[in-house]
Formats: sequence, structure tokens, C-alpha cells
Amino acid sequence: MSQGLPAAGSVLQRSVAAPGNQPQPQSPDDDDRKVRRREKNRVAAQRSRKKQTQKADKLHEEYECLEQENTVLRREIGKLTEELKHLSEALKEHEKMCPLLLCPMNFVPVPRPDPVASCLPR
Repeated sequence: MSQGLPAAGSVLQRSVAAPGNQPQPQSPDDDDRKVRRREKNRVAAQRSRKKQTQKADKLHEEYECLEQENTVLRREIGKLTEELKHLSEALKEHEKMCPLLLCPMNFVPVPRPDPVASCLPR
């Protein structure tokens, strides 16, 4: 330890004795204040952790509800897709034999009055 380095004890003493960190005699009032401050801080930390846990629980419940709703909606999409397929097939079959679609007269344009024009002043 004679290489120019201070002993470990002297470094510790210097850091404790640094300006602003000088130990001062503790009065009972200072001790009480410190205990009250620590207790207040402990309670605040507890309250903060509880609030954080409640928020996480609420988010988890919301997530579960949304997952259930998503499942219900996916089932409904599946059912509606099947119904669309069934109705499209039925329409296709109907178009093959529909007399209205097969009649050539149905493709002649018939002049119809314009509903907007009848409302306008002449």
C-alpha cells in the first residue's frame, strides 16, 4: 500500500467528512422527523404499488372481455360468410331459370320519368 494510494479507511473518512455531508449531532426531533418521513414514504410507495396493480388488473379484465368479443365476432363472420355463399349459389341457380331474366323484352329500356325533374318548378 505504499504505492501512493491512501488507505481504504482514509478514503471513507474523507467521503463522510466532505463538505455538506458532515455528520451533525442527531436530536430526538430529527430522529422523529426522519422516522415519520420514512413511514410516509413507505405508505406512499405501498399506495403507488397498489394503484399500479389495480390498473394492471383492470387492463387484464378489459383484454379478456375484448378477446371474448373478438371470438363472438369471428364466429358471426363465419356464419355470415356461409350464408352469403349459400345465397349466392341459390341466386345463381335461380338466374338459370328465371323467366324475367330470360325474356328478351326485359332488356328493352323503358323511359321513366325523372323523380327530381317532377319536383322542380317549370
